[in-house]
Amino acid sequence: MAVPKKRTSMSKKRIRKNFWKRKGQRSALKAFALGKSLSTGNSKSFFVRQLNNQTLDKSESS
Repeated sequence: MAVPKKRTSMSKKRIRKNFWKRKGQRSALKAFALGKSLSTGNSKSFFVRQLNNQTLDKSESS
């Protein structure tokens, strides 16, 4: 037979909520660090194709 469960305490609820938030914050920080390393060209795990400035100048003049 179904029995009503006991209520979760506020402190336990707050701990779980903060843990869940911290998980998202950590992944956002990792994504920001990766984006920063890509933009500065210091990334060792991703290869970004660089465009030459000369090819851009030629296409703009024509």
